[in-house]
Amino acid sequence: MSVQLGQYPPARRTILHLSDTHLLAGNRPLGGQYDTAANLARTLAAAEATGIRPDAIVFTGDLTDLGEPEAYAALREAVEPVAARLEAPVVWVAGNHDERPALRRGLLDLDATEDPVTGVWDLGGLRLIALDTTVPGWHHGDLDEAQLSWLRDVLSEPAPLGTILALHHPPLPSHVPLFDILELRDQRRFANAVAGTDVRAILAGHLHYSTSGTFAGIPVSVAAASCYTMNLSRPAVDVNGMDAGQSCQLVHVYDDTITHAVVPVVEARTGDYFSAEWVERMARLTPDERLEAFSRKRP
Repeated sequence: MSVQLGQYPPARRTILHLSDTHLLAGNRPLGGQYDTAANLARTLAAAEATGIRPDAIVFTGDLTDLGEPEAYAALREAVEPVAARLEAPVVWVAGNHDERPALRRGLLDLDATEDPVTGVWDLGGLRLIALDTTVPGWHHGDLDEAQLSWLRDVLSEPAPLGTILALHHPPLPSHVPLFDILELRDQRRFANAVAGTDVRAILAGHLHYSTSGTFAGIPVSVAAASCYTMNLSRPAVDVNGMDAGQSCQLVHVYDDTITHAVVPVVEARTGDYFSAEWVERMARLTPDERLEAFSRKRP
C-alpha cells in the first residue's frame, strides 16, 4: 500500500539487503552449532512477510563458508523461489569465505575463473554496482587498480536516480578488537574513485552486526548476518557470535535521501493498533481531521 500522509512521497526504489549466509554443504552446522540453512530460511520468510516487492535482492558476501559447490547449489535453491515470487533480481556479492570459481559457476552460470565477481544493474534508473573486495586466499579485503579503473569508467556517466555500491568489506572502522585485521585495505584509492560521483550509498556485510557510518561523504550501511551475529552487549574484547539477533535490511531510495531499516528475524507478540484499514481510514480524512484524530496530544 502506498499512501502519503506526510511530506515525503513513496520511495522511488526499494532493495532487500541480506548478508553473510555462510552455508555449508550437506547443511552441516557452522561451528558445530549454527544451522545456517534454517536461519537463512527464517530471514527470507521475515523479509517476504513485510509484503514489500523489492526492485532487487542483494546478498553482500560470505554466501558460503568454505566455497563448496554443493553449498552454492543449496543457496540458489533456497533463494531463487523467493526471488521469483517477489519478481526481483538477485545480486550476489563475493565475500572472503567465498571461492570465486565455484561462485561464478554455481550462482552465475559463468566460467569457473578467478575473475572478480562484479556487475551493474539498472533498477529503473537506479544503478546498482556489485564490487569484489575479496583477495583469493586471504580474509582481508582490497580493490585492485583494474577494478577501480572499471568503477571509475562506469561512474563517469551519472544515473538518473544515482548509484548504490554493494561490496563485502565495509570501508568503516570497527570497535571490536582484531576486526581491523580483516578490513578493506588502502581505502584512500577507493575514496578517490568515488569522490564527486553520483554514488549515494554503500551496502556491505562482513562484520556480522548492523552498523553505519560515512565513507568519503557517502553513507555506508552494514547488514547483520543471517547465520549468526556478534553479541555487542559484551565488552569489546569479549565479543563473540550468538545464534540470535539475525536481521535483514530494507533500503528505501527517495529523491533526496536513502533509508536503511532493520527487519528483525524474531517471533514476538506484536500489537494490532495499526493496520491497512487504519491507514485507509486516515487517508480519507482531511489534514485537520487527521491532526484531531491522531496527531494532537490529548490532555
